[in-house]
Amino acid sequence: MPLNIAMDGPVGAGKSSIADAVAKKMGILHLDTGAMYRAVGVSAMRKGIDPSDEGDVTEMCRAIRMDVSYADDGQHTFVDGEDLTGMIRTEQASMAASKVATYSGVREEMVHAQQRMAQEHDMLVDGRDIGTRVLPHADIKIYITASPEVRAKRRYLQLSETGKLNGADYETVLRDLIARDEQDMNRKTDPLRKADDAVEIDTSNLTFEESVKAILELVEERKMQHV
Repeated sequence: MPLNIAMDGPVGAGKSSIADAVAKKMGILHLDTGAMYRAVGVSAMRKGIDPSDEGDVTEMCRAIRMDVSYADDGQHTFVDGEDLTGMIRTEQASMAASKVATYSGVREEMVHAQQRMAQEHDMLVDGRDIGTRVLPHADIKIYITASPEVRAKRRYLQLSETGKLNGADYETVLRDLIARDEQDMNRKTDPLRKADDAVEIDTSNLTFEESVKAILELVEERKMQHV
């Protein structure tokens, strides 16, 4: 059976970058599920579909084909053969992703795809409902978090470095992050929450390297317990 690691947590906690580093050090694949929802949101906007229109977004999601591939710079997310990786890291894409991720039909399509991939490979999967919905029987479950202020600061610096702030200041990023948390934690379908058997790691006072080390040590400890 493939080794599956589920990693959940709120926006800005550093899940994707930490998961990517951990997976590389372990020599396994990393599936960024958030990128999949971002790609759905971006696809809707590019097709002139309002992300708030559940019916049209769900219909579109059932009609498109989503694939992922892996390169030296990480996961690339494709919709109908087009690489959308460079379009999905804006604040607009983030809010659209949070909206479309509330739709049960969209989540059903994405969850099936994620479960299929995890059944085929040793994989670290990160998102917001991995340990509770996508991989409830994962070998190891981790919940990464940090204070809203720390997450907003990290998010602000990330957007600034990539030129995607679009005029937003730190306070705007913090306000959007808190709104995103509220939406993710209170959606009717698969809300963000810590799985009962997940280990929580608060990275507020940890460097990136310390966060990666803490997770690698946890994984090794859990693997030893199952030898």
